[in-house]
Amino acid sequence: MKKEIAEFIGTFTLVLFGCGAAVIAGDAIGILGISLAFGLALIAMAYGIGPVSGCHINPAVSFGAYIAGHMTLREFIRYAFAQCLGAIVGAFILMTIAKGQLSGYDVGASGLGQNGWGADYMGGYGMQAAFIFEFLATAIFVLVILGSTQKDGAGHVAGLAIGLTLAVIHIVGINITGVSVNPARSLGPAIFAGGDAMGQLWLFVIAPMAGALFAAVLAKMGWLEAE
Repeated sequence: MKKEIAEFIGTFTLVLFGCGAAVIAGDAIGILGISLAFGLALIAMAYGIGPVSGCHINPAVSFGAYIAGHMTLREFIRYAFAQCLGAIVGAFILMTIAKGQLSGYDVGASGLGQNGWGADYMGGYGMQAAFIFEFLATAIFVLVILGSTQKDGAGHVAGLAIGLTLAVIHIVGINITGVSVNPARSLGPAIFAGGDAMGQLWLFVIAPMAGALFAAVLAKMGWLEAE
């Protein structure tokens, strides 16, 4: 269970500190700060649990690894379960901390860092824009992961490259969808925020998984291998 426990801890940390940056410090640090929080949390976990589980902390990444032939179906299912559970617990702890604010905190009104789209969400982008962004951003993210972690890849700096990629994706995408590229990261906050977050959750499962599939197929075809 070492790998699954590592994935639980990693996803828990990503949600707690990534979404936590938005919920607790968002007004102070803005989009750039939130983006760096997600990226730096991933970098920290890449070096902390990477040697144990590979630090997927994302069902889309694990799905891409499965399609690319780097893990079995059973391993993918176990990873995805641990990741989703970690995200749910991370969101619950974040909600508990936020509600500890003496002036009060209404999750329904203020949110929990959940993803979404529509006229009343962030920059007011529609469903089509949200789907396109999540698909392409995940495809690029998984391509970076599969390329930088292969035998002749980035080696010890792979975690840095991957984390910075996630940060850049957030800088561009927070106003569009809040940035998922990770079904588990979307699931955790949505469960407790409810409403539109749950109603729109399907997009943040389908689009990232489709993007990961696209990237993994390219990797499977050898497009990421050096000549």
